Amino acid sequence: MIVLQLILYCALFTLMVKIAVGNNALNGLYFYPEPVQEKVFQLGLTDREKAARKRKQFMIPFFLIMGASLVMIIGLWNGIHQFRPAYWQALLFLEVMNWYDGIVIDRLWVGHSRFWVIPGTEEIPFVQTWLQVLKKRTILSLIWLAGAALTAGIVVLLF
Repeated sequence: MIVLQLILYCALFTLMVKIAVGNNALNGLYFYPEPVQEKVFQLGLTDREKAARKRKQFMIPFFLIMGASLVMIIGLWNGIHQFRPAYWQALLFLEVMNWYDGIVIDRLWVGHSRFWVIPGTEEIPFVQTWLQVLKKRTILSLIWLAGAALTAGIVVLLF
């Protein structure tokens, strides 16, 4: 059952990214490294304010929906009401999501799809190297130790 839940959780993650960008990679400009963003601004394809607004329009609902769905999976679907098991389950989901994002989303989807190439920025690398993925995901793994504790605390309070 937990494997199915992890698959559904990662599918929700992917769906939210796809909805955010729609059919235009510029809608997800905030995902790109700074040199790509600067080039896009220079080319006049969008401006900083619009990119910042789109980032906020994505990130706030993203964190709320992913957080709420994780709390519901643990507390409602799995019926966990104690901190320790809720913590370990939250940590599992957050770490799988973290590495899924780095490997499947960043390296595979973004790295192998022409969709993510913004015209006029083709010469600027925008896909993270394996070393960058490893470094970023390791740091986020440490951050998710605290995120799992927060999630488990919410589960215990609500259920």
